[in-house]
Amino acid sequence: MLNKQLVLALRELEKEKGIKMDKLIDALKIALNSAYKKNYKVDYDSRVDIDIDTGEIKVFKVLDEEADEESEKGEIEVTPDSFGRIAAQTAMQVIKQKIKEAEREIMYDEFKDRVGDLVTGIIQQSDSRFTLVDLGKVEALLPQYEQVPNERYTHGERLKAYISEVRKTTKGPQVIVSRTHTGLIRRLFELEVPEISEDIVEIVSIAREPGHRTKIAVKSNDKNVDPVGACVGPKGSRVRMIVDELGGEKIDIVNYSDNVVEYIKNALSPAKVIKVLTEEEKKFALVVVPNDQLSLAIGREGQNARLAAKLTGWKIDIKSQQQFEDELEEARRERLESRKKVEDSDAKE
Repeated sequence: MLNKQLVLALRELEKEKGIKMDKLIDALKIALNSAYKKNYKVDYDSRVDIDIDTGEIKVFKVLDEEADEESEKGEIEVTPDSFGRIAAQTAMQVIKQKIKEAEREIMYDEFKDRVGDLVTGIIQQSDSRFTLVDLGKVEALLPQYEQVPNERYTHGERLKAYISEVRKTTKGPQVIVSRTHTGLIRRLFELEVPEISEDIVEIVSIAREPGHRTKIAVKSNDKNVDPVGACVGPKGSRVRMIVDELGGEKIDIVNYSDNVVEYIKNALSPAKVIKVLTEEEKKFALVVVPNDQLSLAIGREGQNARLAAKLTGWKIDIKSQQQFEDELEEARRERLESRKKVEDSDAKE
C-alpha cells in the first residue's frame, strides 16, 4: 500500500507545484494498473483503487459475468501481497514525470506572456541552420530566418534579441527570438530613451531592412520635448548605443506629422524635398527633389525611397526638378497639339 507519508507528499506537491491531487491519483491508477498487468502477466480487465486518506491500494478484477455473492458491481479484489514494492516504484516514477510536466507547463505559462519582450542571452551554439541563446531558464532558438544577414554569432557572447514566438512542446516551451523584427528596434529605444518608456515620446512607425538601415518616425506628447532630439540623445549617445547593438546598422529618426506632405518630406530625410503632390484615394505621392538630391532621395538600390514608403504607408515616386519640369513641358505640348487638332477639325467642318 501507499503509506500516509506519501499521500502527504502528494498533497504538498499539489501546493508547491500546482499539480492537482485528483490528476496525480488518476495518473497513479493508470500506471499501477499497467504495472500490475505487466508484472503478474494477467490477461483480464482490471482496475486500481487508491484511498487518498489511508494510501491503501487495491486491485480489482473486472468480471464479465453479472455480480455474484463474492463481488460487488461485477468486480473481485485480486491485490497481490507483494504489490507494495511495485506500487512504491511506480508511484515515484509517476510523481517524477508529473513534476517534469508541471515545471514545463509553468515555464510555458511564464514565457508565452513574454512575446514582444527584449531579452539578453549568451550565445551557446551556432551553425548554418540556427543559433541557440541561453536565457537562463531556457535556451532560445534564433532561426536563420530571424538572423541579420552578415551578422556573426560567436559562442559566449552576450546578445539582445526580441521574443517573437513561444511554442508549446512535449519538452517544454520553445522560445523563438529574432534579430530582424522591428519590435527589436522599438524595445531598444524604450531601453535607451526614458521619454519613450514614460510615454512622453511615442514611436509611431518603424521601417527596417535588417543589417542595413532603419527609419523610425516619432512624435512628442509634450510640446516642450523634441522627440528626435530625445531619441538621438546628448551628442548622439542614445542612438549610438542602439547602432552599436545592431552592429552598425544606420538609423534615421524623423518627426511624424499628421500632415501627410510634411510626413513624406521628413521620411525621405536626409534628402531635401521641393514639393509633394498627393493622390489621397490611391495613397500615392509624387515627390520632386533638387537635381543634385535625386540619388540621395532614392538611396542605394532604392533603399531610402523603399523605407520611406514603408514608414508612411504611401506609394512614393521621386523625380528631380528637371525631370518634373520636362514632363510638365511635354504634357503642355501634348495638350496644345491635341487642342490644335480639334480646332483644325472644327474649321474643316
